Amino acid sequence: MAELGAGSLPLGDPAFNYQEHELNERLKRLYPAVNEEETPLPRSWSPKDKYSYIGLSQNNLRVHYKGHGKNHKDAASVRATHPIPAACGIYYFEVKIVSKGRDGYMGIGLSAQGVNMNRLPGWDKHSYGYHGDDGHSFCSSGTGQPYGPTFTTGDVIGCCVNLINNTCFYTKNGISLGVAFTDLPPNLYPTVGLQTPGEIVDANFGQQPFVFDIEDYMSEWRAKIHGMIARFPIGERLGEWQAVLQNMVSSYLVHHGYCATATAFARATETMIQEDQTSIKNRQRIQKLVLAGRVGEAIEATQQLYPGLLEHNPNLLFMLKCRQFVEMVNGTDSEVRCLTVRSPKSQDSYPGSPNLSPRHGASNTHLHTGGADSPTCSNGVTPTNKSKSHSSTGSVKYPSASSSASSSTSSSPSSVNYSESNSSESTKSQPHSTNSTQETSDSEMEIEAEHYTNGVAEGSSARIMNGTYKHEEILQQDDNSLGNGVTADEDCSKSRQLCGGNQAATERMIQFGRELQALQEQLCREYGKNATHKKMLQDAFSLLAYSDPWNCPVGQQLDPTQRESLCSALNSAILESQNLPKQPPLMLALGQATECVQLMARVRSGSCSFARVDNFLH
Repeated sequence: MAELGAGSLPLGDPAFNYQEHELNERLKRLYPAVNEEETPLPRSWSPKDKYSYIGLSQNNLRVHYKGHGKNHKDAASVRATHPIPAACGIYYFEVKIVSKGRDGYMGIGLSAQGVNMNRLPGWDKHSYGYHGDDGHSFCSSGTGQPYGPTFTTGDVIGCCVNLINNTCFYTKNGISLGVAFTDLPPNLYPTVGLQTPGEIVDANFGQQPFVFDIEDYMSEWRAKIHGMIARFPIGERLGEWQAVLQNMVSSYLVHHGYCATATAFARATETMIQEDQTSIKNRQRIQKLVLAGRVGEAIEATQQLYPGLLEHNPNLLFMLKCRQFVEMVNGTDSEVRCLTVRSPKSQDSYPGSPNLSPRHGASNTHLHTGGADSPTCSNGVTPTNKSKSHSSTGSVKYPSASSSASSSTSSSPSSVNYSESNSSESTKSQPHSTNSTQETSDSEMEIEAEHYTNGVAEGSSARIMNGTYKHEEILQQDDNSLGNGVTADEDCSKSRQLCGGNQAATERMIQFGRELQALQEQLCREYGKNATHKKMLQDAFSLLAYSDPWNCPVGQQLDPTQRESLCSALNSAILESQNLPKQPPLMLALGQATECVQLMARVRSGSCSFARVDNFLH
């Protein structure tokens, strides 16, 4: 083990910062169930909780004796800064003997808060220690019991507290010495005591790799706990539990809009789908629009399919509008994206919503259902053979930040046939037909996990559907060129421009920003000041203060993953408006189980620290 006392590093020193990072990473790996904001882990010795004969150095990791050392009355101890959190399950620290001093009267162990520090660990009640001069263990008593070998200069002594069975064992130079104490009380502190001049020890609370393989020991106990859970008797209620779980899985699939998968699952398990398939697909289309950064279209579709929903949820509407502004900066929202491909003569009006289904009109055959994979209107570059699909005729302005949805035309979401024929009868009669809407709905409608940058799908030749990839030609024939002699690589370099680098789009974004500001002021007048709204607006507007918004202090807003929480919030609001659960029961059950296990771990059910719910999700 690397010696810890090579020199004290000042705060802010790069080497110190690196050591802190290594410590944090190691502690997270060893004790994943511990929330250090609630129960901090011991990281050093406490300069306040020690006897006066104890001196500290090396960032409070080195302990040296500075007393007289004439007899046991000169013994001195120090406790760590914090007690061992119950959520550790198993806790371990090591102490290296830098010098045994005159007599080597050293004790390493544990003690409760309030135990006398003018004593070696183990001599008093709620104090436990392993002493180097005789190798005895001391359990709340001045009389020791034979336990292990003596230890001296150069030895590394480890102390492991098993909070699952409330025992403690020690190690010497990486070898376990067996159980020393049983029936330990909670909230014990790592403790070390010295008694004669020249005694010096260094602690390792995770600052360095341990000599003993504590992770292997933890793995053994983790396997024991998992085996115990797997062997838990289910008994006669197996069928009842299966029915409940099947309904939970079905509702989860429906909640997230996996229509065809939910139908197939319901058929296989003979469960009922609680929501109409048309409603599922409507929600799915709206989610796809949000995840694609086309928030303006998502707002319009929501207002048309679910009238009054956003008007009764002003906070959600404001969040959507703020996100729409961010997507305008990104160049992905249709209000600015489509401006970049329009001729100068037609840039005085705004295009309507792109058709959400390829089945409606030959002029929009290049659009992919749901819009999430649409390659159109991206940063001013579009395939030349499709550039006419957004002509100025039939265009519709999107609703402004303070207005409701405008009247629709043939290209607006209201004209799209959302209620496609998806009866169970047609599904049964044509299970493999390419013309069956039901069976093709997953390939067309499942929500992908792709990231979009300024309207360009990264790796758009492959889509993820129900965990599998489907390769398709999203663009038609000239895939290598985006239509005007600009290659895909060149387009990516140009994509990092405000509103795709288009002046008309930038002007529209600024106008929308004014409307958004007016909406915020209106909400303030009607509902009072809202600090969350204010910060959201400030963050969004702050993007305009930087020449490169994607690489600025607030640039994380432009990350496509930021759309996911908003997508979830909108989906939940729609479900709630239809008197359906806004959260799937499966997620609620998992959340409750996770919280319950964490709570039990914190209140001294040590085995729960090794029973993380995530480990049982396959």
